[in-house]
Amino acid sequence: MADGPRRKAAQGTGIGGFLLAPTTSTHMHDDQREFLSNLLATASPSGFETPAQRVWVDYVERFADEVRTDDYGNAIAVYDGGDGPELAVSGHADEIGFVVSAINTDGYLHLSPVGGSDRSVSKARQVHVHTADGPVNGVIGQAAIHVRDKDDTEYDDIEEMTVDIGAGDEDEARDLVDIGDPVTFAQTPSPLRGSLLTARGLDNRVGVWVAAETLCRAAERGAESTVYAVSTVQEEVGLSGAKMVGYDLDPDAAVAVDVTHASDHPEFPGNKHNEIALGDGPVVARGSTNHTAVVDAVRDAADDAGIDVQLQATGIRTGTDADAFYTSRSGIPSLNLGLPNRYMHTPAEVVNTEDLDAAADLLAAFAVRAAGRDSFAIDL
Repeated sequence: MADGPRRKAAQGTGIGGFLLAPTTSTHMHDDQREFLSNLLATASPSGFETPAQRVWVDYVERFADEVRTDDYGNAIAVYDGGDGPELAVSGHADEIGFVVSAINTDGYLHLSPVGGSDRSVSKARQVHVHTADGPVNGVIGQAAIHVRDKDDTEYDDIEEMTVDIGAGDEDEARDLVDIGDPVTFAQTPSPLRGSLLTARGLDNRVGVWVAAETLCRAAERGAESTVYAVSTVQEEVGLSGAKMVGYDLDPDAAVAVDVTHASDHPEFPGNKHNEIALGDGPVVARGSTNHTAVVDAVRDAADDAGIDVQLQATGIRTGTDADAFYTSRSGIPSLNLGLPNRYMHTPAEVVNTEDLDAAADLLAAFAVRAAGRDSFAIDL
């Protein structure tokens, strides 16, 4: 890898005119903010991740030794650190959404869910139908409160909802939209107070941002471990991309960076116990999937670097790409590193960008510290 600066200055205002305000984080540089802005402005429902993967690849090519993709669009950037262990740090590029399943005679679109879409927050939302000719604006219909049965508190299933694109009939709708076109909420990312940010699809653009930044920071620090930054596809529909990548790379250890539920808000159910709060640092998961040697190594790196981390118990599964990595081939020592997130799988998720920055610093420190290891195997 060539010596010298590895970053380029940010240009423009980000895709769609959205750029995180400079006050969003006390640590993010302009190009890092623009990268996150561009990821959030680019729709990538499961199975249709190519536009977001292009944004990711364009960024990591600035400082990676190699960038490659596979047949399904998983993207891998490589920093060749020498003789140390091979570490994969991944996020998933896909987001939840919908897909057009039918078009009725009046020109309205019927939907099927893509991933864990929430029917309780889906009606009366502006959407984009992503067609071969570009996005088509639409609205998921909701009868006015004046004419609804006030005793009806049930939510319609997503398959019962329709999208109004303004078409006069079926023929006009079919001229604009094809069966199988993906649909996402037309939700604009917005900074909140301090370093908080709200957007749709933070799950898991923030994870692929951390993976890319980990690679960059490991390279800047001269880590002697090889780092693979990975942006996977189709996590929301079965961890499919991670299954492909885990088999292909077979690294010495893998860290799947994904959002996790913050409980620091009044909407969080009181019987769902955890101690996770926005701004208190990235979350190290313990139990089940999470390999004890990797857990200990990341916690030790946090201690050495003075980075605060939170802990989370995962007794059965993590629900992230780590669950696919750890059973790949003969087993990859794996960890789920969480990024606290409020209101997950809604159009208004909320994260603290300080947690993202700390996660990238932590995993870069982990890569530097791991250079002297031969493996992460448990010593029995």
